[in-house]
Amino acid sequence: MTVGSTDGPEAQFQEHRAHLRSVAYRMLGSLTEADDAVQETWLRLTRGDPGRVENLRGWLTTVVSRICLDMLRARASRREDALDDVHVPDPVVTLVGEDPAEHAVLADSVGLALLVVLDTLAPAERLAFVLHDVFGVPFDQIGPILDRTPAAAKQLASRARHRLRGTSGQAPAPDPAAQRAVADAFLAAAREGDFEGLLAVLDPSVVLRADAGASPLGPSRLVRGATAVATQAGRFAHLSRHAQPVLVNGGPGFLVARDHRPVALIGMTVRDGKIVEIDILTDPERLLRLVP
Repeated sequence: MTVGSTDGPEAQFQEHRAHLRSVAYRMLGSLTEADDAVQETWLRLTRGDPGRVENLRGWLTTVVSRICLDMLRARASRREDALDDVHVPDPVVTLVGEDPAEHAVLADSVGLALLVVLDTLAPAERLAFVLHDVFGVPFDQIGPILDRTPAAAKQLASRARHRLRGTSGQAPAPDPAAQRAVADAFLAAAREGDFEGLLAVLDPSVVLRADAGASPLGPSRLVRGATAVATQAGRFAHLSRHAQPVLVNGGPGFLVARDHRPVALIGMTVRDGKIVEIDILTDPERLLRLVP
């Protein structure tokens, strides 16, 4: 930390907590795991000698990145034998009318669709891309975290960038009102059972990803194409009547709740006036934890 500072290590750590949680969330796509990574970072700081750290933010970023890398590698091992690979990352939900400022550090420039695509990257690729392209960390600092040379780290980020290019994970054009209008048109068509109305707002190559977990609305599913997605939406017309608009990672979405209990959370990615991706979370355990 800065020499001569009169602040204690806890106070200085708190100054960087939001940044560390933002890094960890983008690395892991899980709010719970992000909090665990930040807590472990604090514990490692307290076990060392904080007074000898010249650049506390950089040191903490390195530590939390290494922790996240270990968590990603452990996760990859667990998923190798998983039969159901449909997974929706933890969304950041903001109620319409609520000041979204407190969520900005998490939701800004990190749409749910992008997190989905990041989940397809190898752990080292994800770390190199997130640290460099999102947070501007130079490769000469990223290399040692990965036990690679800076050139190798640069190649990993380039590989990740190539895989992300042209996917629905790219950030949509910043026009919130237009995006909300498209989402509202989708909801209205679903409520009325208007199949043609659904097709009108869906991109021909739209992808619907539903993560049901242990929900009775399961099983989890991956649906591709406007006709198939419109058909799927028609089957849940009764639930659409309980939907209210929310922001999901800064983009348009809906929360479906009955008897004050969340049933489903729907996030949408809109591009050029069409919905290109719909991510649905119906896992009851995660909904109770994530929905405000």
